[in-house]
Formats: sequence, structure tokens, C-alpha cells
Amino acid sequence: MTEETGYSRLIGHEDAVEKLVSAVKNNRVSHAWIFQGEPGSGRKMCAQLFAMALQCETQSGSPCMQCPSCRKALHGNHPDILTVTPEKGGTLSVEDIRRQLAADVSVRPYESRYKIYIVPEADRMTVQAQNAMLKTLEEPPAYCVILLLAEGTDAFLPTISSRCISLTLRPVRTGLVRRYLEEQYGLDRERAGLFAAFARGSIGRAKALAEDEDYTDRMQTCIEYLKHSRQADGAEQLAFVRKLAQDSAGIGFALELFSMWFRDVALMKAAEDAEQLIFAGEEQAIRTRAAKSSFEGLGRIFRALDSVQKRLKANVNTELTLQVLLETVREN
Repeated sequence: MTEETGYSRLIGHEDAVEKLVSAVKNNRVSHAWIFQGEPGSGRKMCAQLFAMALQCETQSGSPCMQCPSCRKALHGNHPDILTVTPEKGGTLSVEDIRRQLAADVSVRPYESRYKIYIVPEADRMTVQAQNAMLKTLEEPPAYCVILLLAEGTDAFLPTISSRCISLTLRPVRTGLVRRYLEEQYGLDRERAGLFAAFARGSIGRAKALAEDEDYTDRMQTCIEYLKHSRQADGAEQLAFVRKLAQDSAGIGFALELFSMWFRDVALMKAAEDAEQLIFAGEEQAIRTRAAKSSFEGLGRIFRALDSVQKRLKANVNTELTLQVLLETVREN
């Protein structure tokens, strides 16, 4: 892996970085921010880097990663960068906000210009917790900066949202994700392209895919089955189903891979466009399947995939549900 420094870690979020750098350099730092984006979008890293930049001794707008302040933040022991976490369960309670933020904010920074509170999953705060935070947002000390991390702003009270600057981290272009995986992890173009497609614009998810060998094994198992799925007999189907059912974390991955595979099959059947294939290394297998499947049959497969997702969420029998899917794949 090559070295990442400062905001260079935030691949594809140049607009957000520009706003954050400008805020620090021009001394126009709001006391409250919302960093919103899907899981894996980089919102946590963005908030952490912004906190480092605010405390950085260079005050250049970007964390230098070298000064004592940046080094403390990198090691998670900066006394003036605090993370507010739930003490019980997974939801921030009114007691968490009162103890870790509202009661603490009157204590001045120990050594830096700001005292920064990072609040992960802030959109999961109870209404009471948000109200407990509101007084601090209404009358913040000059040195206080609160960074709320959330998937979106709908769960926030209007009185919270209106007092924050909202920064949205949008999905990163697939080409940038692929290039990141090639450069940072040394993946070949085909595998980087596959992982980038699975990542759906999330650098965080792309990194998880590249760093976990289980994903590679799951992918290869699914691809080998799909290549011969029309010839699979009952015993092969059952063996594959049971392997999936034993790996609950891999079921969603497998279903997503199936969807992407048949997306390639449909694309090849409609346009014979090999340049746009996600599974570029399996072009011949994709062509063979496209020649044998009708558009009506592919439609049935896509509907079956959608039905499986819904049925599994409803906690129906996993093995039976997957068996029905594989039978639809074999017949169409």
C-alpha cells in the first residue's frame, strides 16, 4: 500500500475538502457541523481529519500529520478531540449527552484552540438527547466545535439541523474507487473493478473487500457456481445452498454478486458490449449464458432475486428460499 496523508485519504470528496480547508484558513469555523453520508462514505474519517486540521499547529487548512497536535490525534489521545459514545446499548441517551458533552463543554481546552466533540451515529440520538444538546448549540463557548455524523438529517429535530452546517459525502465514482484499489492494494484491474462495483461508491467498503480474504473466496465460489448453474443438479444446488446458509455474512454478498452477474448477462444479450462488463474476465461464460437465456427468463431471475431479499428480511426459511432462487436460475 502507498502512504496516504492528510485529506488525500478522502478519495473523491474534493468539494467537501475545499469547504473544510477554506473554513479553517479563513477562520470561519461554525460551532456545529453535520457530516452525512452512507456507511463507508468516509464521514467519520472526514470529521477526524477536519478535527485534526482545526487543531493543527500549521493552521494551513489541512492536517500536516507531523506536528505534536496531529500526532496525538492520529494516536487517539488528543485531549481536546473527544468522541461522544453510548455508555449503554447502541443509542446515545440523554445521560450520555449530558455527561460527555453538556457538562464537559464548560471546561476550556487543555492545550489547543478548540475543544471538539465528535458524535458518531448522531442521527440515532433520542429526542431527549437532542434536546439536551440543544442548549449547547444555542449558546456554545467560542472554542466549542461539535461534529455530528449521520446517514441523513431526517432524524434530527429542526432546531438541531438549523444550527448546523451540513456537509454531504456523496458516493465516489466507480473509476476512482477502482484506481484507488489498484494503487493502494496492488490489485489487478479485473479484481479492482469487481470490488469497485461491489463498493457502490464507498471507499470504506472497497477497503474492507480488499483486506478480507473471505470476500475473495466467496466471490470465486459464487462465480464458479454461476458458470455452471444451468447444468447444476439437485445435489449441487443443495451443497451450494448449505454453504451459503452457513455463512450468514456472505448471503447478502452472494445475492449482490448474482444480481451483478445477470446484469452483465442482460447487457451482453442486449448489446453484446463486452467493454461494459463488470465480470470482464468471464466474458465467454457471460456470452454463453446470454445465448441460452431469454429476456423473459432474465426478468424472472431478477424478480426472484428481489423476492429473496424481501423474504430473508422477513426471517423465512433461508435454505428453502435460496433453493427456490437457484431453481429459477437453473431453469431460466
